[in-house]
Amino acid sequence: MKQQYKFTIGLLTAASLLLGACTKFLDTKPNQALAVPNSLPDLQSLLDTYYRLNNNDAGSTETSADNYYLTDADWNALSEPERRLHTWQDDRVYSNYQNDWSNIYSTVFVTNVVLDNMKSINRTAANQTDWDNVQGSALVFRARSFLQAAIIWAPPYDPAKAETAMGIPLRMSQDFNEKSIRSSLKQTYAQILMDLKEAADRLAPNPVHVMRPSKAAAYGLLARAYLSMGNYDSCLLYADKALQIKSTLLDYNTLNTNNAFPFRQLNTEVIMENLIGVPPALSVNRAKIDSGLYNSYAPNDLRRALFFKNNGNGTFGYRGSYEGGGNLFSGIATDEVYLMRAEANAKLGNLSSAMADLNALLQNRWRTGTYVPVTGLSASALLQLIRTERRKELLMRGLRWMDLKRLNIEGANITLSRNLGGQAYSLPPNDPRYAIAIPEEIIEISGIPQNPR
Repeated sequence: MKQQYKFTIGLLTAASLLLGACTKFLDTKPNQALAVPNSLPDLQSLLDTYYRLNNNDAGSTETSADNYYLTDADWNALSEPERRLHTWQDDRVYSNYQNDWSNIYSTVFVTNVVLDNMKSINRTAANQTDWDNVQGSALVFRARSFLQAAIIWAPPYDPAKAETAMGIPLRMSQDFNEKSIRSSLKQTYAQILMDLKEAADRLAPNPVHVMRPSKAAAYGLLARAYLSMGNYDSCLLYADKALQIKSTLLDYNTLNTNNAFPFRQLNTEVIMENLIGVPPALSVNRAKIDSGLYNSYAPNDLRRALFFKNNGNGTFGYRGSYEGGGNLFSGIATDEVYLMRAEANAKLGNLSSAMADLNALLQNRWRTGTYVPVTGLSASALLQLIRTERRKELLMRGLRWMDLKRLNIEGANITLSRNLGGQAYSLPPNDPRYAIAIPEEIIEISGIPQNPR
């Protein structure tokens, strides 16, 4: 076991250098004393490194999104890269080396170590359940990482431009000598979908524990990926598959609004557990919830009391994370899947099904006896309502940036604005800065092209 831990630590240290794929980093041979994983338990142990694979999601999307604002004093207290990220600057939005890029691709590296070593382990009648679980789990973790990277560093998915638009580096091997290149956006999403579909075929419907992937999680991530692509038919297909396995909703009437953090971690809605370590801009005592967003919750909507804390000065902070604390939940939960199925149905004209899902969710969000079910809305009004409820339900989960990109592609015309330090900042719809600048050291080391400005 000590050898295995030594191997894991060596992997994660090496992973921080992975992305350059530059020969000057490859002259030094890896430590030959490191243990080599050669069994399914070894590989499962790597995938169970939860603090790296589950608890290390990227915070760039929330730092850049519009669910909150900062005072001048709080903005000035941030590091220079955080300030630049928050105001959509063209470059230098990450600190060197330890940042969202290194975190995402270190997860990719671990999954590729697992997948490469799986090739030497035969799948047999005796081990097929464990073999499938390890293979499928590694594919889910890799696909999640690629999807996060695409949402942060690639443009929104436009089918007409996807073959020529730049995607992300698709690291498919643990081999450091493999040069990093940027795939097309079409290739990026094709790989994400292929990984998740194979994973769904291999994984059990429900996991031993929600820290591990499952068939339901793979289906939920497929629905999320297709939603980001604007493919509503496939989003509906996989959201429905996920909810056929797990559809439990938490009744918010059972929660105590007097608790500092009302939600319990790993609650009954969680399909797969992942979190964002709270970014500096989004700490409970710093980020102020947008007043228009806060006022959009009706008095009998329990989310108004459960999601927010009164700062005592006319402002409100966020406390509604499914992590039960300051960290931000970024996994897959049934509420998101209900909203994806509802939006896809509304977009496709299946209005009664869309209203049924929306009502099922909101019935569990409003004070008992006060919710009036939605009926008789036109297709456009229902779609708008579902998207409004999506923002209100899923804020601070790392999803808003994806939604801004995909909705503006459809013509939503959402402009983001900030006023800080006596200066106005703006991000118009479909601006190239929606593909956030890749860290400069990665550009220098690897030679991959930077996002255009």
